[in-house]
Amino acid sequence: MKHSLLENLNIKVNKNILDQKLRYNDGGNVHMDFHGATNTTIEFIIDKYGIDTMNDIFKKVGNDVYKDIKGHIKQGNIKMLAKHWQHFFDRENADYNISINDEEIILTVNRCTAYEHVRKLVGNVSPNFCDQTIKTNEALAEDTPYEIKTEILGEAACRQTIRKRV
Repeated sequence: MKHSLLENLNIKVNKNILDQKLRYNDGGNVHMDFHGATNTTIEFIIDKYGIDTMNDIFKKVGNDVYKDIKGHIKQGNIKMLAKHWQHFFDRENADYNISINDEEIILTVNRCTAYEHVRKLVGNVSPNFCDQTIKTNEALAEDTPYEIKTEILGEAACRQTIRKRV
């Protein structure tokens, strides 16, 4: 089940800033219907096993599936997360932007193509659809010197900020 999550984010940034090799670099066709399957799976798991089980799965995604990115964050390399976001958002043609400085990285998603595709595909998006981002980000930041705050700005829009803990 930990593979049932696909990042629904992407960023636009000067590619020279992000010069390290990305481990998660799928280059094939983008299958947007996967997001519809993810939406249905989220609803099924919550209905059958409860929200805590779903959140545990998202936590495992952050800790296990994205173990390499989490390792970079632990070592202070938060730009690898930005590179990951950039790769997937570019692949999905999302409307996003990113701000990178020495203190923090702010990803603003103006139009999440995953969310919009699910709405078009199945008519309604699970109220817990964005939890995959929120809870996975929380797990990525857990036991690191950083926090990742995810703010839902409206339908298909969010802001994700990674910065040192205070």
